[in-house]
Amino acid sequence: MAVSLLAREISDLCLGKPALRSLSLTTTITEVLFALKNSDDNFLSVWSCEHTAKTNKDYRGNCEEDGCDVGECKCVGKVSMVDVICYLCKDENLLSPSDALKAPVSVLLPEIPGMVVHVEPTSSLLDAIDLILQGAKNLVVPIKTRYSSSSRRKQHQKLSITSPTIHNGREFCWLTQEDIIRFFLGSIGLFAPLPALSIDTLGIISTDYLTIDYHSPAISELEAISGSLADENSVAIIDSDGILIGELSPFTLACCDESVAAAITTLSSGDLMAYIDCGGPPDDLVNLVMTRLKGRGLEAMLQEFTNSSCYSTTSSCHSRSSSSSSDEESGSSTPFSALQRPGKYSRSMSYSARMVRRAEAIVCHPKSSLVAVMIQAIAHRLNYVWVIEDDCSLVGIVRFCDVLKVFRESIEDMA
Repeated sequence: MAVSLLAREISDLCLGKPALRSLSLTTTITEVLFALKNSDDNFLSVWSCEHTAKTNKDYRGNCEEDGCDVGECKCVGKVSMVDVICYLCKDENLLSPSDALKAPVSVLLPEIPGMVVHVEPTSSLLDAIDLILQGAKNLVVPIKTRYSSSSRRKQHQKLSITSPTIHNGREFCWLTQEDIIRFFLGSIGLFAPLPALSIDTLGIISTDYLTIDYHSPAISELEAISGSLADENSVAIIDSDGILIGELSPFTLACCDESVAAAITTLSSGDLMAYIDCGGPPDDLVNLVMTRLKGRGLEAMLQEFTNSSCYSTTSSCHSRSSSSSSDEESGSSTPFSALQRPGKYSRSMSYSARMVRRAEAIVCHPKSSLVAVMIQAIAHRLNYVWVIEDDCSLVGIVRFCDVLKVFRESIEDMA
């Protein structure tokens, strides 16, 4: 049993995974927004590539004709809409978002070493787990696909902002904590009776988590929101009695568009939670955001979002054009429609392919079994589950990294 698990290579977990869509370090944030809105992925990889031309030489057996570009390509991070939103909420960017959007994508990358690690497809499953437990959030694995020179030239002719990264005839894919948890879930019977034990008994309920008071300004917790993205968990919204009200999850914010930055800048944490709910923001919150933006002299911020949103979809542009005409007739010169739908409804046509999540937190009980929590997290495409008591008071959080540690120790015991 242990031998079969120890013999697993990470390439076994990458079968059927799509190739990464990549951005270069010189891509502007405006281009990042366009790429995110027209992608089925909430995260895009960022690559640093140095290419040189080789003539009449075979580079590691993959360049067979003159003029083949070779060099070193390395994934240096990943970005999502949350990175853009948090960046636009910074004080130096509020007054001039148009200038902020001209910056390169490199300004969005967190200065945390080891978050993205390249590994070989022949690396063992245990090696992958160890890297994750050491702090890696994504492992970049080459897909065993070879391209001829002619197919490579065709690929170069189709280059877009987010083209697949091909290096030495290979594409790459992510390997995440979720992938490994899914693998263990498929082999859960091998670990009996471990899966039936409660998370309390296993001691994997962490009390190291981020919280925000329901009434506190959302902008005051911008660092917490950004930190939760880097840690791949969430920020709990609680009341004065420690009762869990909801959450501000980067997984939810990643499904929104950049106009949410205006809501973060002006609303309380509780109001923001309602604002980003998948049903769309209530009219009273939209009006409140508008009023506070005007009061702070941030009309340029809203205007920039209005203009950029018109590139998302033709239908959204049409509706905004119609509402603008109505606004003019009523004497209003401010485009209120910019904030009407900050969630996935204003994203690209790929909305139906995305996971819709509310701001409601996913919770379990301290006596919940390990396998139940794993299934719950996987079902909601999360890396964590909040733990509460019967009175809804927050106890802690169970993260995938803590679950992986339990399985890692179990495999060692079986060996």
